[in-house]
Amino acid sequence: MTTQELVKIAVNVMEEKQGSEIKVIDISKISVIADYFILVSGSSQRQTQAIADEIERKLSDLSICPKQKEGYAGGAWILLDYQDVVIHIFNSEDRRFYNLERIWTDGVTVDTKQL
Repeated sequence: MTTQELVKIAVNVMEEKQGSEIKVIDISKISVIADYFILVSGSSQRQTQAIADEIERKLSDLSICPKQKEGYAGGAWILLDYQDVVIHIFNSEDRRFYNLERIWTDGVTVDTKQL
């Protein structure tokens, strides 16, 4: 599976689970951390966890497991690290507070409709 296919699956799940403010940032030219960051907001702990659960389930069905998973119990900021793709699932308040979009402004925003 290509990195772009993984991104597309994650974004599709986010849309299915009605995540808001989905943003894909290509950081491959500016960082060795990953190729893509995907950010999404959920309106509640239950929604952020549901998004994380479904992403994990869909990718696990393809034998792809996260290298790291953090923040699930609290649900305010869940991080799923798939090595080349790092997924950040926030509640709205924490997303505004941490404002990762501002930190990664040198990255290229990917149009999710083009995936």
